Amino acid sequence: MKESKIISDPVFGFIQVPKGPLYDIVKHPLMQRLTRIKQLGMASVVYPGAQHTRFQHSLGAFQLMNEAILSLQQKGIFIFDSESEAVKAAILMHDIGHGPFSHVLENTIVKGVTHEQLSLMMMEKINDEMGGILNLAINIFRDKYPKKFLHQLISSQLDMDRLDYLRRDCFFTGVTEGNIGSSRIIKMLNVVDDELVVDYKGIYSIENYLTSRRLMYWSVYLHKTTVACEKNLVRTLQRAKFLVQSGEQLFASPALKYFLKNDISEKSFNDETLSYYEELDDNDIWSALKVWRHSNDRILSLLSNNIVNRNIFKVEVSNEPISQERIAEVEQLIMKHYGINKDDAQYLMFVADVSNNIYNYEDSGIKILYKNNEIKDITEASELLNMNLLSKKNYKYFLCFQRI
Repeated sequence: MKESKIISDPVFGFIQVPKGPLYDIVKHPLMQRLTRIKQLGMASVVYPGAQHTRFQHSLGAFQLMNEAILSLQQKGIFIFDSESEAVKAAILMHDIGHGPFSHVLENTIVKGVTHEQLSLMMMEKINDEMGGILNLAINIFRDKYPKKFLHQLISSQLDMDRLDYLRRDCFFTGVTEGNIGSSRIIKMLNVVDDELVVDYKGIYSIENYLTSRRLMYWSVYLHKTTVACEKNLVRTLQRAKFLVQSGEQLFASPALKYFLKNDISEKSFNDETLSYYEELDDNDIWSALKVWRHSNDRILSLLSNNIVNRNIFKVEVSNEPISQERIAEVEQLIMKHYGINKDDAQYLMFVADVSNNIYNYEDSGIKILYKNNEIKDITEASELLNMNLLSKKNYKYFLCFQRI
């Protein structure tokens, strides 16, 4: 048996990482970078306990993958040791491409390149350094491996990523109503025709999982105050970028300065871009914000001060799109109060719509396996949940603007 390193986790207790490729991944600088990126972005303005990191989440997802592989093997599902190690490596690295504040700045720093694409680039870089030992892990991550259920354990409606972040985010935010029985769900997992299914005995755990997911999205991830702070941060980076590209010298780390000076898209993304991106974490942004509070540019100073000292944008939420009349009214109010033009006023307000559908049955779905070997989608199997409502995309419309 391989010697292991033991890591203490507040959610799952002791996590054992065997020495070898998996421990080498944990130690890698690109994985350690995730210790400097918060899992929930700006949610700590609402839930002060939400200080956990992407690294902690990755370790938690790894622990759940250990449990899932063991449970499936005990049910007679044949998984080679090489496949087991590869799928665990893939889940460890699944979020490695996240940037500062996780999803918040995903389309601000780099446009048109998703964190999944960035994760793949970093995985391939680590693979090169490790002599190609992660080829299988990358193929599973990309869903290019014949055993499709292994990819579903990483990315699906019921993957180890979601099972960890829901339970972990509940723990650190204190929103106990969103808690899920991850161990019970994992024990109920099975494989039929190369597809991940859930034994019928686990249907109540799945119902709880879906309702908890819905609660967490509207209570935590899309909380109006969190959204307002995120939009404030986006506007701050946009203003800083405008000033730098207009010739103004602003304080920024070399990595952040690179992304302020250059408009990076999928077409212009290259090895140099990736090397600068790898240097970015939450600290680059916080350091800049603290200095930008004292900027001669009134707009940048105001926006930065908002974030550092928690002066949150006012938020108006509606179930219908915000009217053009109301947008124009707020715009005029800001222009008049601060004595600025229309272009500058745009930085002090934000119109956004946020949407969420908790369940998408077209995206592999969650399949329930009955004792007679019949398989039904959870939308048909559940007697408790209104699956039409759960799978329907719900919209909320936000008007965020500087408090006056």
